[in-house]
Amino acid sequence: MKNSIAICPGSFDPITMGHLDIISRSSPMFDKVIVVVMSNVHKNSGSFNVEERIEMIKKSVAHLPNIEVDYFDGLLADYAAKKNAKAIVKGLRAMSDFEYEFQMALTNKKLNPNVETIFLTTSAENMYLSSSMVKQVASMGGDISDFVPAAIHSDIINRLKGKGR
Repeated sequence: MKNSIAICPGSFDPITMGHLDIISRSSPMFDKVIVVVMSNVHKNSGSFNVEERIEMIKKSVAHLPNIEVDYFDGLLADYAAKKNAKAIVKGLRAMSDFEYEFQMALTNKKLNPNVETIFLTTSAENMYLSSSMVKQVASMGGDISDFVPAAIHSDIINRLKGKGR
């Protein structure tokens, strides 16, 4: 889908190698990909505030020239309309992800008929990876160097090390 804008939404608390994989793979498909930190009413307030998440994402995607990072607190379908986006890119790890994401895609399509949801399956090496798992391992002093971009590794360790003990 050249000549278009895509949105890659998430809570990114923090961004992981799985997120970065989906963002990196979607980058050549679109002229611009907006990685948007969304507030999620079903998740806790998070370990990192919005500004910290945005900064970590920017550090992680600095090598990708067509990536923009933003924040939005509202309906994704409304954000897509505001940005004139034609696609929402979502990563899938397992069938359980698909059920939830499929429901969200149908809802977004109903709310904004001009946007399509594109699902990218995660790379095999990231199938188990989640921000929650990264936070748990880091808080217990475990090695997360394979789980998060090197540019933000120390940010995460400095915040979370020893919090789970």
